Amino acid sequence: MHIPGHHSSTLLRRATRSSSSTTTRLQSSLSSKSPSTPSRSYTTAAASTTTVRSSRWSHGVNWRSPASLTSQIRITSVASPVLDRFHRSLATSASENAFSGILTGLPKPGGGEFGKFYSLPALNDPRVDKLPYSIRILLESAIRNCDNFQVTKEDVEKIIDWEKSAPKQVEIPFKPARVLLQDFTGVPVVVDLAGMRDAMNNLGGDSQKINPLVPVDLVVDHSVQVDVARTENAVKANMELEFQRNQERFAFLKWGSKAFQNMLVVPPGSGIVHQVNLEYLGRVVFNTEGILYPDSVVGTDSHTTMIDGLGVAGWGVGGIEAEAAMLGQPMSMVLPGVVGFKLSGKLQNGVTATDLVLTVTQMLRKHGVVGKFVEFHGEGVGKISLADRATIANMSPEYGATMGFFPVDHVTLQYLKLTGRSDDTVAMIEAYLRANNMFVDYNEPQQERVYSSYLELDLSEVEPCLSGPKRPHDRVTLKNMKQDWHSCLDNKVGFKGFEVPKEAQDKVAKFDFHGQPAELKHGSVVIAAITSCTNTSNPSVMLGAGLVAKKACELGLQVKPWVKTSLAPGSGVVTKYLLKSGLQKYLNEQGFNIVGYGCTTCIGNSGDLDASVGAAITDNDIIASAVLSGNRNFEGRVHALTRANYLASPPLVVAYALAGTVDIDFDKEPIGVGKDGKEVYFRDIWPSTEEIAEAVQSSVLPDMFKSTYKSITEGNPMWNDLSVPEAKLYTWDQNSTYIHEPPYFNNMTMDPPGPHGVKDAYCLLNFGDSITTDHISPAGSIHKDSPAAKFLVDRGVDRKDFNSYGSRRGNDEIMARGTFANIRIVNKLLNGEVGPKTVHIPSGEKLSVFDAASKYKAAGQDTIVLAGAEYGSGSSRDWAAKGPMLLGVKAVIAKSFERIHRSNLVGMGIIPLCFKAGEDADTLQLTGHERYTIDLPSNISEIRPGQDVKVTTDTGKSFTCTARFDTEVELAYFNHGGILPYVIRQLAAKE
Repeated sequence: MHIPGHHSSTLLRRATRSSSSTTTRLQSSLSSKSPSTPSRSYTTAAASTTTVRSSRWSHGVNWRSPASLTSQIRITSVASPVLDRFHRSLATSASENAFSGILTGLPKPGGGEFGKFYSLPALNDPRVDKLPYSIRILLESAIRNCDNFQVTKEDVEKIIDWEKSAPKQVEIPFKPARVLLQDFTGVPVVVDLAGMRDAMNNLGGDSQKINPLVPVDLVVDHSVQVDVARTENAVKANMELEFQRNQERFAFLKWGSKAFQNMLVVPPGSGIVHQVNLEYLGRVVFNTEGILYPDSVVGTDSHTTMIDGLGVAGWGVGGIEAEAAMLGQPMSMVLPGVVGFKLSGKLQNGVTATDLVLTVTQMLRKHGVVGKFVEFHGEGVGKISLADRATIANMSPEYGATMGFFPVDHVTLQYLKLTGRSDDTVAMIEAYLRANNMFVDYNEPQQERVYSSYLELDLSEVEPCLSGPKRPHDRVTLKNMKQDWHSCLDNKVGFKGFEVPKEAQDKVAKFDFHGQPAELKHGSVVIAAITSCTNTSNPSVMLGAGLVAKKACELGLQVKPWVKTSLAPGSGVVTKYLLKSGLQKYLNEQGFNIVGYGCTTCIGNSGDLDASVGAAITDNDIIASAVLSGNRNFEGRVHALTRANYLASPPLVVAYALAGTVDIDFDKEPIGVGKDGKEVYFRDIWPSTEEIAEAVQSSVLPDMFKSTYKSITEGNPMWNDLSVPEAKLYTWDQNSTYIHEPPYFNNMTMDPPGPHGVKDAYCLLNFGDSITTDHISPAGSIHKDSPAAKFLVDRGVDRKDFNSYGSRRGNDEIMARGTFANIRIVNKLLNGEVGPKTVHIPSGEKLSVFDAASKYKAAGQDTIVLAGAEYGSGSSRDWAAKGPMLLGVKAVIAKSFERIHRSNLVGMGIIPLCFKAGEDADTLQLTGHERYTIDLPSNISEIRPGQDVKVTTDTGKSFTCTARFDTEVELAYFNHGGILPYVIRQLAAKE
């Protein structure tokens, strides 16, 4: 019988590490390169999934039938007997499961059954009982999809034996239930899909095979900017400007929702993608045609991890990986280690979830969790709210983990009911998870689970804090903030330093602000934003911010008018409970009017500062501050003029806005003078935990969630009025500066190009540590003197219409010019100069990165990038890999890579190499003026994941690096020149 819930997807067969099995796995992709070698790779092209929604979630397509599956399958091979065996195997793979014997009915309390499920207890294996809950989700997926063809019993055994196999870095398949996109990442995804349809046509294939095969949700939330603030009409005014700027992008996305099957687009103005996912899209447990299984999701935003707080396994992937998953490719991943993070005790009065997450982030970053799962456990977990858990899970990218996972418990179930999930649905979720040993009941004795390593935090020890001024994990306790600020002024330029001479530290910049006298000093707050997914999903901190505003109003304190204040809720629910509590009016009085529903200041969509404020900062070289309730504070991200950026809880954002500076000791110095002439201190405006809890209890109601999400997909008049064509192929407008046909498939043939080394390459850029995706692919404003600006001006675009880099990611011409264009980037080739330039080595000219790269390309010269530790940390931007590829970068040699970015580099055909432990460019005395040759075998079968690769230079120096192709699947992608060409060739191949 056909098993609903059984995913059949493309999977490059993984086998043992012998050279003969390597040939088996990979030679089909070498069909024209090595005709003498038999091609025996068991590789399918695309297939079906069963993660299809009930009527509430329907995308309008049923991909469950075996007929649909077989019609999608194509294979590249030159050995017809293998083809015959392959198709015979495929014919039965959709209807067989190696673990069908443990398919178990789940009874309903009142009779009948909820459905059937693959029972982990029925395995009768004591190892399963010790597995972390996050690994059990991977295990269930492998069992449910095990056909001994695409997923084997050996794969299942690796996961069951996780304690022993995880340290060996073994590869496993994982098939997520769905894919989540936002518009910054979603536009290039849809651009690529449209381009892939054209490429399929050019190869003689069926373009309709380019279609999502899993449910895809795209929430338009990253395009709103804070152009208008501190007014009652800010939401309407900003949305009108948003549609004026982005009409072409929005129309393109709307076309995509119609042209591609199984794709849902949530219109602008609905909320932040992760909060919508948490409150509405997250299922926790699927029930598809009577088969129950855990929800799981991969998303093109690194903060997809927020859903982990709901007990749903989810993490960020690059847009490139997401596209492949949408097209039927499996997630090929290294079985991760799991850090057990035990929470005990209870937060002290006045300590917020933001204080907790900044503490956790610092601890985990210090522990080292890149590429690992973090699973929270202990009696302290039961004492923190679901929203607090989501806050911690959201920050997984900041502490470097793949996931920060909270298993489902009673708190989860209460949240599901609060957010409008039906009692029947919640009952089904609880019954399934209990029956399959995936539910935590803190009222029962806890069975000991095994973890790779252990951490513990007593919640009572958490103190109020911020993070900054340049990185999320640089935590500063509130009581030490003033002292730390002065240290930053003194310290050399770096993550914790600005190196301001002592005699200039007390400088005062006086200016006129619309007829009022005003002044700025180092540390003056010019942006105070309650923004981003991290906190705006959390009623306790949002209502806490409202209480701070209320107390300040009552005492007569007022935020200075030149501070750009804003409030961008994660969903309409926030507005409802702020209004019901009566606190929104006080936030308005302090300038925190609602400016829109989306990700704003945290991604650089902070809008312009008032001209007088900007002039005061630049004319006097003032180190101005932003305080925001976000998750990212990298240099140049929030605003070009705020060099010091601090992450803080929403209540602290209000407090610092009132103080007007970060140069203050809240314990000893007054925030201001009240209406009665008395000094007002921090303690006078800070709400107690009890006050906040009372506001949450009385103001946050289930009907608010139900009414908000009942109409979320109905759109708004501006969205509904967008007219789009019905054609399934996109008609590219060559004059468009937003949407451009991608060049990745130009002149593509069915023959893969094979692996490539690098010969006599120049160093385009030489970096130190912590180069983020913001440095590589800035999402914020387009600087007036940049190559991207010149491109736009040459095409008649006024500066006021430049929009942001992020909004123009659908045009590769813009993003190639925007790559490495962050104004705060530090390139060692410039000897200390900060900015998006480099030295063109042959001529010695100092040029923009784009112009230098263009000269290298024109001369037929390859380039590489040298980097330090944590290269590519931050948001999971596919453009951070696409951009370097467009510039001609062939390899990146770094001390270490962020997980998603390394994978994305491979996905674009760029070689990621790691220096050996204890070595880097400095210890090897590399200046970046050398020419580099990377010796890679020309036959893919001779390359192994993690093998040593020799790098030589024209100066006679040579050194050995580790090739960071981490799986056999990544090697196959590299052989094809990237993941997307690989998918197209598989789909276009003939039987």
